Amino acid sequence: MKLRLRDFNFVSFGAMLVLIGIGVTAIASAGAARGGVFADMWQSTLATAAFGLVLYFILAFTDYRALLDWCALPAYLAALVVLVAVLAVGSTIYGGRRWLWFFQPSEISKLCIILFLAQFFGRAGERFKGQFGFRGFLVACVLAGIPCVLILLEPDLGTTLTLVPALTFMLLAAGVWRKGIFLVLALGALLSVLVLGAVYEAEKPGVTEQRRAEILRYVPLREHQIARIKTFLFPGDDPRGAGYNLIQAKISIGTGGLTGKGIGKGENNRLKNLPPSVSMNDFIFCVWAEETGFWGSLVLLGLFALVCLSGIAVAWRAEDMRGRLVAVGVSVLLFAHVYINVGMAIGLVPITGLPLPFISSGRTFLVTVMCGLGIVQSISLHKKEEIA
Repeated sequence: MKLRLRDFNFVSFGAMLVLIGIGVTAIASAGAARGGVFADMWQSTLATAAFGLVLYFILAFTDYRALLDWCALPAYLAALVVLVAVLAVGSTIYGGRRWLWFFQPSEISKLCIILFLAQFFGRAGERFKGQFGFRGFLVACVLAGIPCVLILLEPDLGTTLTLVPALTFMLLAAGVWRKGIFLVLALGALLSVLVLGAVYEAEKPGVTEQRRAEILRYVPLREHQIARIKTFLFPGDDPRGAGYNLIQAKISIGTGGLTGKGIGKGENNRLKNLPPSVSMNDFIFCVWAEETGFWGSLVLLGLFALVCLSGIAVAWRAEDMRGRLVAVGVSVLLFAHVYINVGMAIGLVPITGLPLPFISSGRTFLVTVMCGLGIVQSISLHKKEEIA
């Protein structure tokens, strides 16, 4: 098979490389301010990115149709197995059982779920001409719901919040019963409003412990999750406790001004006002914003926009439903991660503990995203007329 160089998505690839460079720089800056093992963390991130780049090219030059035919179902089943395993024997960190040895199964499972649903509904769409009724909607709920429930049981609400929009847009693109999808989304939105309202009533000043317990009795959240929502609703109530990270994050972003204080010169970063567990992961956007300012943050978000929009463009040009669904799923997943992470840093959404793609030091998710973009690149490269 002869591949055409002009079909290679250089915009997405170039933006990805620049984002990785920004991530390594931000991690090095945050690590240097803290010293010790954190000072060299940028090296492991760079090595992980190099490994991810190898996988990126392998997947990019592998026909995605063959990849989905051979790997989609085994990957989905393997994801279910490791998600069950992490509930049984996984390590508990920060209130959630998310680690299985050296990796986070929920991060890898995101891509596995997207690939399987793309394969399933892509193949089914060819048979039913893209028209799925109520039965197709129920099948979609089961296939997407099982892994989402397992992830929620860890509990990992943040990962579920990124999967929901990705899977929703995939199912809409596949032609699954739209009324059912919108009904589920409406019920989810209603539940979210009820939970926020319950936490607000329970945590507002003057409420007794007995009344608080009565209000939160049927709220399906753990105590640390309720504390995060309380911080979102009342950020100034506990400035030295639950609200500390959010307050310091806003200070870092605000003091960056238009042009920032320079790489490695952020005062809030050098003073270690944000713990290393968050300054190099969940709140690393604040480190970059303080050191590069508004313009540097705008460049960062612009690069993310290039990657996401390039993925949507690949989906638009895809010659089959499977390719279209994979490109949509990966692009929306990436966008959801960026929106929630940056929104969390500036106080628009509750703190969830999600990494910022390519920028945070999370190695499992970095490799997962690069593999996803490699498959999207494969969709751009491999055209039907080129297949003998």
